[in-house]
Amino acid sequence: MKSGGATELNTFYPIKPECVADVPATRFKPRAGKTLSQRRWHASFSEDGHLDIAKVLRRIQRGGVHPSIKGEVWEFLLGCYDPNSTLEERNELKQRRRGQYDMWKAECQRMVPVIGTGKFITTPLFDDDGRPTDPSLVGIQTSDKKVLQWMQLLHQIGLDVVRTDRALVFYETEVNQAKLWDVLSVYAWLDNDIGYVQGMNDICSPLIMLIENEADCYWCFDRAMRRMRENFRCNESSMGVQSQLGVLSQIIKTVDPKLHHHLEDLDGGEYLFAFRMLMVLFRREFSFADTLYLWELMWAMEYNPNIFQKYEDPDKAKGPSPPNDKLLKQYGKFERKNVKTGHREETSALSVFLVASVLEIKNRRILNEAKGVDDVVKILGDITSNLDAKKACTEALKLQKKYLSKAKKA
Repeated sequence: MKSGGATELNTFYPIKPECVADVPATRFKPRAGKTLSQRRWHASFSEDGHLDIAKVLRRIQRGGVHPSIKGEVWEFLLGCYDPNSTLEERNELKQRRRGQYDMWKAECQRMVPVIGTGKFITTPLFDDDGRPTDPSLVGIQTSDKKVLQWMQLLHQIGLDVVRTDRALVFYETEVNQAKLWDVLSVYAWLDNDIGYVQGMNDICSPLIMLIENEADCYWCFDRAMRRMRENFRCNESSMGVQSQLGVLSQIIKTVDPKLHHHLEDLDGGEYLFAFRMLMVLFRREFSFADTLYLWELMWAMEYNPNIFQKYEDPDKAKGPSPPNDKLLKQYGKFERKNVKTGHREETSALSVFLVASVLEIKNRRILNEAKGVDDVVKILGDITSNLDAKKACTEALKLQKKYLSKAKKA
């Protein structure tokens, strides 16, 4: 970690030369003594493979994760594995999951043979009359409504894949784009409720880059979506992040009534201007490397030691444990505060407090300059490349403390 930070990051996430001037500048630099390094990561495991998650969380919350181990670390942060498991237990689980993914992918491939070939589609499989546009691409009868709905999503996934992280050298190859398409397509087949919604590609893309094995990548994306899938639930009466926008409104109303009333006067009281930030977790406001840094800070701060059990076997998952000092160290800073105060509102994610902290940072400008919602959008747009991920998370934690204190007194 002694080499120049920016130069080092460019070797992990190289940007096309013609795009360098157009992408946000990167602030994150691995720092010796703060960033979780490969050496410290490996030293955090016992001889049989148990992970000292408390030690790892402290390091990540100080300085993020070195790019060389991000994929491995994220699998734990997102709840793919139990830190208390052994290496042997994790290897068994990994092999079982890989077999399960291969079965699901083969099922999808029987219906659409192009899946798994290193290629993907960007044109509809069916014309307006419901007839296959290219019979060779469809390997099964589509009388089943679920099958037809899924097949109708596939070209849209392909169109989004082509638009995903176009500035990165990684996505110059069709094989890498196809890997992203395959994972999203299999996920859409299995998620009967939501399927695929634009924006999921932005969440999945970094995982494709960080995790070499496609099946492992799928399971990591599945765990990420368990945290975020409500963001993508849309119907005729509501948008996915609407409940979070409601919580954001309540937070600002509690900690900064003057700003909240000003936004209401501008017809911005529903906080729709924050939609994109919450939907794809600040992907547009940060460089690629800074986005990864922000996400791992957030996931470390939100970490709950029961997350693996909650996903793997919800019926046996423990409720909130009594807060003793040893156990509390296994929680991230943000979640620890929730446990201590008994605050359990699911929609009060750290991302909501992050947006609130950005509004607080821009408080004066919004109050003095904003004459309409468009002005608010413009003022918030100025944070692109100018927001420090670590500072934003620190401010969000302060805001959480302030909010919980005021809400308790109310």
